[in-house]
Amino acid sequence: MKINRRLVLLVTAPLTVAVAFSVLALAPATNQALQADRLAAMVEAADGASELANRLQRERAAATALVSEQGDAEAFRLRTTATDESIAGFRSRTEGLSAVPGSARGALDRIERFVEEMPGLRAQVRSGSSTVSALAFGYRIVIADLNSYRDGIAQADGVDADIADRIRAAAALSEAAEHTAQQQVTVARAQAAGGFTIASQRTFDAGRLGYTESTGAMFDLGPGEWRTWLERTLSGTKALEARRLEDEIGRTGAGKDITVTPKEWQKAANDRQEMLRSVEKRVDAAVLAQVLDVRATLLWTAGAEVVLVVLTLIGVVVVAIRLGRVMIRRLRDLRNAAHEVAHSGLPAVMSELSQPGALRGATPEEVARRTGDPVRTTGEDEIGEVGEAFNAVHHEAVRLAAQQAHVHEQLAETLVGVARRGARLTAVMVSELDTVQRDEADPVRMKTLFALDHLAVRMERNTNNLLVLGGYGNARVRSADVDCSTVIVAAAQQIERFDRVSLGVIESGIGVTARAVHDVAHILAELLDNATRYSPPDKQVGVAVWRLWDRAVVQIVDEGVGITAERRAVHNAALLEPQAGIGDVRSMGLHVVARLAARHGIVVELRDSSGPGTIAEVTLPAKVLALDLKEDPVPTAGTVGNDVGYEASRPITPPGPGGRRQGGAVKARPGRDSTRVGAGVGAPADGERQAPPGHDGPRGGARERDHGTAPAPHPVHDEPVSRVAGVSSSGLPVRQRRAPQQWPTAGKREGAEQRPGGGAPRPSPRRRDSRQVSDVLAAYAQGINRSTNHRGRSAPDDTTERTEK
Repeated sequence: MKINRRLVLLVTAPLTVAVAFSVLALAPATNQALQADRLAAMVEAADGASELANRLQRERAAATALVSEQGDAEAFRLRTTATDESIAGFRSRTEGLSAVPGSARGALDRIERFVEEMPGLRAQVRSGSSTVSALAFGYRIVIADLNSYRDGIAQADGVDADIADRIRAAAALSEAAEHTAQQQVTVARAQAAGGFTIASQRTFDAGRLGYTESTGAMFDLGPGEWRTWLERTLSGTKALEARRLEDEIGRTGAGKDITVTPKEWQKAANDRQEMLRSVEKRVDAAVLAQVLDVRATLLWTAGAEVVLVVLTLIGVVVVAIRLGRVMIRRLRDLRNAAHEVAHSGLPAVMSELSQPGALRGATPEEVARRTGDPVRTTGEDEIGEVGEAFNAVHHEAVRLAAQQAHVHEQLAETLVGVARRGARLTAVMVSELDTVQRDEADPVRMKTLFALDHLAVRMERNTNNLLVLGGYGNARVRSADVDCSTVIVAAAQQIERFDRVSLGVIESGIGVTARAVHDVAHILAELLDNATRYSPPDKQVGVAVWRLWDRAVVQIVDEGVGITAERRAVHNAALLEPQAGIGDVRSMGLHVVARLAARHGIVVELRDSSGPGTIAEVTLPAKVLALDLKEDPVPTAGTVGNDVGYEASRPITPPGPGGRRQGGAVKARPGRDSTRVGAGVGAPADGERQAPPGHDGPRGGARERDHGTAPAPHPVHDEPVSRVAGVSSSGLPVRQRRAPQQWPTAGKREGAEQRPGGGAPRPSPRRRDSRQVSDVLAAYAQGINRSTNHRGRSAPDDTTERTEK
């Protein structure tokens, strides 16, 4: 799981807990706000109930007057219309009520049933079929339910005690108004009946007592200003007149005529009801205003708490996101820097430091400081400490690499110094050998001297290996291209078992450019040495050259035990990517070949052979080749140890000062003239060296003499086409293994090949083997004249030496 997801989970857990606790904390405030809102709706409905009760009281008074024949039907109709309007308003206010207390809900249900029965009651009033007592009782029940609803809402949930007392005080005032309204109806009925009865007298007195108790309850529950409102309202002339008439009627005994006329009483009673209604409206408005204020306060409080909690949560989320993004960005920068250093930066620095001369005189500490800090994510926190630690690790890694590069440079310089000293010593040894060979006549000692001469050539190759590993190139400079077969012969003469190298099909017209002759010969020498070392001593190592479009392929085939596919893959990888360091001493030739091949764009690959052994393919690119080169009279088939008897007439480089040639012609002398193709730094430039008269090296060769003639060599036939057995996976011919070739007799002409069937002979390259060497030595022992043309010994020509790094 990535770090961003971990951070999200890490922030989500506390946020979830915070949201849960915030909801629990907001629940009371929200619940109180909802309760206040429901109470406000119920109080508004209570205001409508007060209005409806007042309209019903007026309608009851008009109905009583109509039934008692003290009023007319038009007045009753007007009252019923006003009552219907109040009923519609009350219903609209009570429709959306919720959480109404039980007593108030019962009152609402009873009011709804009465409203449904009102048309029948009104019909009785219009028809005069109802009595005043029954009529008054019906209206009193519904008005009592309206007052009961008002008193019942004080029991709603979450109602403050002060608000509950005010609601009850307002309901008490409505009850007081109902008591005065009942007095009005009682007096009107008594006036119609001719006086009070005992029951009506009690009802009248109960109304006066109920009014007093209700107003007293209002004074106790309500604030003092409500009492002031009531007292000031009832202290006027109309109120005093109504009180006076009430007292006068109250003093009238049962069975006596009431002296107050119905008209006077109705007017005074209506005036008092209007005054009570005005006070009731103010009280209801005060209660509603207080409830609305409380509701607004609770709503604002709940809203503020919700907003505060939401803003807090948003702030926490924003801060967490910002901090998380900064942390994630810094971690990503650290990760990207680490990846860049691990996969690009540090390998590039290591590759640069692995090149020769990468330090340029700087110390390892200076190189490490010069590379800089790859991570810029630093600071005082843990991420910054990790970045600083990573920079420290990178600095130390670069410093160690620079230190190792410094050590490698010192080791390379040591190797180069040792190689140059060895080259100078080898040059001195060769010079001494030249002096001894010049006057030596004993064939046995001459053979030993030639063996030492060949050993010197091999020592020069090892010296050149050290120079290549040290980062330097061959010091010899050539100005002319060389035929490919000549380069192969020169390469073969640099190995110990040169006589086991057999030339196969070599396509004509393929040459090697002058600047690459020594390196190509060095590459082929290392490959031939490896092939002869790890193949049976009685088997030949074949060499063939083909042109492949704009390239040329040199194929070296041995018949050894071969190598496994895994090791071959490792070796091919090493040949493709040369090692920048000194290399493994046990596989020095492999590293040398890789470096020399990379220098000229040559591709060297080891492949599995169709039979036993291994095939080494050297692909020479176009820039190394000198195609369509004029052919020298060199062999196209045979064994190098037997083929060095030819003499190449074309010189490799022009003659130098004093008659010495910088590389000389490819001569018969094994390891001297022709082997100088691969000479290294510090080796003397080859002049034209000549063996003593009558003496050739152990590898045979054409002798350059003034007197006498050499024994006729054994000519051979050309390599038949049947030697090509097939085509390899890379499109190159595969040499067919064949039985040892039978050499023809010496009766044939030298340099000619006898065609089968007695045809005319045609020119053929000469081949020589170890038997020819024996013939040469035998001829010398029989007294064949030797040449008196001796070579002079001269110092190495330093003007032709150069160093490639």
